[in-house]
Amino acid sequence: MSVSEKTLIVLIGPTGVGKTELSLQIAKHYQTCIVSADSRQLYAPLKIGTAAPTAEQLRQVPHYFVGTLQLTDYYSAAQYETEVMQLLGELFQEKDVVVLTGGSMMYVDAICKGIDDIPTVDRETREMMLHKYETEGLEQLVAELRLLDPEYYQIVDLKNPKRVIHALEICYMTGKSYTSFRKQQPKERSFRSIKIGLTRDREELYDRINRRVDIMMEEGLLKEAAAVYPYRHLNSLNTVGYKELFHYMDGTWELDFAIEKIKQNSRIYSRKQMTWFKRDPEIQWFHPDQFAEIQSYLQSKI
Repeated sequence: MSVSEKTLIVLIGPTGVGKTELSLQIAKHYQTCIVSADSRQLYAPLKIGTAAPTAEQLRQVPHYFVGTLQLTDYYSAAQYETEVMQLLGELFQEKDVVVLTGGSMMYVDAICKGIDDIPTVDRETREMMLHKYETEGLEQLVAELRLLDPEYYQIVDLKNPKRVIHALEICYMTGKSYTSFRKQQPKERSFRSIKIGLTRDREELYDRINRRVDIMMEEGLLKEAAAVYPYRHLNSLNTVGYKELFHYMDGTWELDFAIEKIKQNSRIYSRKQMTWFKRDPEIQWFHPDQFAEIQSYLQSKI
């Protein structure tokens, strides 16, 4: 195989589409490793609910950024960009091809395009904003954001506490608007990215998602959620599959209803992922079963 330059194969797609198995096939073919772009598979205690690679899959192909954090660890897309770029610099000294795979849209963009150099929030500001959120509620924080950064207020998901809180953290800490740091200029990369998107018909994908949730429950998701229940207030657990089961543990939902909500929220998340990915014209789309076509496409590019 002749490779004229270092290549990052980026394998993306919605939750449940079949990225893991295909990423293993591609990595084996190029005798390389896999870097995860899944913001929840980073957390070691969340194996079942995040569909993290199994011990057997980890033995087949070296993986990075899987199970490296504890629930209480603070982590951001900016940290991810810094650490993965450093790792890629090391990996590309020995390898011509590396595989990046996952469904966390911001993490994928962080590596392919880079994210803005937004200041790291200090512990004091983070704790202050968390206290404000817990005592005053999201509605009050949204009102503050409207005053401090009306431009970001117009585009942010106002029902997402993490996004609202982070923008306000920057406003409070720097005295400037969050928008002033968001230049959104792509950064230069020393490697090229080839983006493969996996997709299925909606009915087929939804059926896979529903079955996957049932399998997770059989594998012990309820027990896994119970083990992390004391940490349910942490952002790392504001995650589909756990937050629904916490309602069951709180006694507010029946178990069957919680399981149905996991399926529903997973389907909703898959739609959000596809909306995000479809804005990127660089992605070449395939059905996961089209392995021969994907291989042919990659060989034409590498």
